[in-house]
Amino acid sequence: MPARSQDLYFTATEWLAEIGRSTLFLLRILTSLPALVKKPRLVVEQIYSVGVLSLIIIVVAGVFVGMVLALSGYRLLVGFGAETALGTSVALIVLRELGPVITALLFAGRAGAALAAEIGLMRSTEQIAGMEMMAVDPVKRIIAPRFLAGVVALPLLTGIFCVVAIGASGGYLVGVQLLGVDAGAYWSGIQSNVEFSRDIVNIFVKSGVFGAIVTWVAVYQGYHATPTSEGVARATTNTVVITSLAILGANLILTAVMFGG
Repeated sequence: MPARSQDLYFTATEWLAEIGRSTLFLLRILTSLPALVKKPRLVVEQIYSVGVLSLIIIVVAGVFVGMVLALSGYRLLVGFGAETALGTSVALIVLRELGPVITALLFAGRAGAALAAEIGLMRSTEQIAGMEMMAVDPVKRIIAPRFLAGVVALPLLTGIFCVVAIGASGGYLVGVQLLGVDAGAYWSGIQSNVEFSRDIVNIFVKSGVFGAIVTWVAVYQGYHATPTSEGVARATTNTVVITSLAILGANLILTAVMFGG
């Protein structure tokens, strides 16, 4: 077998092995979740860490995204005499695509990287090894609460992002207050065209899946990081890169399933 073919073979084999290890790790996390019923404080602390501390960046991003969509959407719609549909266009774009995706990408950059670095530091300082020596399962004590917190926090952050982007601080401010679109037409268009089951429920389904992806990759990379400063840095970088690509790929699949028909 040529050297190049051997390298490709070993690279593909290693990727498959990594996928298998990460899947087994996810199953181990899922089997540890029921034990958290008796320890809700661990989950609440992590929701604060990954959710509340990410709130400012989510709100600021929502304001700017809503303003940009209103500006660009108005310029497009006014050419067709359909500027009264500005609220509908902003709401549907935010709810169906930009809200869940941008929130998940920001969440990955802030909370995902922090989780990977935190757990990687625990590995490098032998805190995880110490817990194992004391017969404490680190997956139940450290990993599972963080995973569940990410799955819970990201849908809530996505909802806040969408409200800010569509509401008075984002699209409404630019569209109605600055560009002069009728406020009644703005809100009535949203009320008439946004469906609860098709749009509102789906954004929470999407963001829940994205939250699971981000926290799964983050805790896996941190837990299996090489116990050196370079290893922790590599785990943090891998978390941001892998989760960003995984979010975009998962969004394509979910959009095709939810809205393809």
